[in-house]
Amino acid sequence: MSKVIHLYEENGIGIVVMEEREHKNTFTEKFIEDINDAFDAVEKNPQIKVVVIHGYDNYFCCGGTQKELMGILEGGAQFDDLDFYNILLRCRVPVISAMQGHALGGGLALGSYADIIVMAEEAIYSANFMKYGFTPGVGATYIIPEKFGQTLGNEMLFRAANYYGKELKQRGAPVKIVSKTDVIPTAMQIAKELADKPKISLQTLKKHLTSKIRSALPQIIKQELEMHKITFAIPEVRARIENLY
Repeated sequence: MSKVIHLYEENGIGIVVMEEREHKNTFTEKFIEDINDAFDAVEKNPQIKVVVIHGYDNYFCCGGTQKELMGILEGGAQFDDLDFYNILLRCRVPVISAMQGHALGGGLALGSYADIIVMAEEAIYSANFMKYGFTPGVGATYIIPEKFGQTLGNEMLFRAANYYGKELKQRGAPVKIVSKTDVIPTAMQIAKELADKPKISLQTLKKHLTSKIRSALPQIIKQELEMHKITFAIPEVRARIENLY
């Protein structure tokens, strides 16, 4: 089976391209396998000093599949079984999320674990967990307010609404938001600036700057799983997952 996520290296920059076209970059088994493989390869490549990750066409990453949500609902799975959602945080070199397309639910959280975020004015961004009636997971209750600001981040989590990048920019989201065609070039320009610096210095700084998040995350995940025990037990949640997904 061919790869759905590809890694390229260009002058010290690792470029991870997510192309799970059949399922629009949702967390399929193949997607998870390939993203883990890609970042394993990043860690093993001494030339890579920084990573840029992006999607294809109008999609960055669209989060969990209906199958995964039903698995959690049935009690046979929980989101932390998918040991990849914070892979951008765990990567030892800086990661730039070039969110050139839509990022939904766990896909928005995935991109938000990057060290630097670039978004598109024309794309849709949604922490859409509560749309289905269950509380957010994959550390979203922490990382979304952390990256978008407490007030806006909390609103995004409660409303589960679609926000165009242009609106987030107008609301003062503290990330870089440019036109869709400029997202990847902007991310690559930033990456070139980083790649000019010593790798050990980049790694050392990343370890320091992410220490608060890495320290807080295990307890956040534990709390989110406890909330899931409550909210996935609500009968309405099953109907929402079956009918709205």
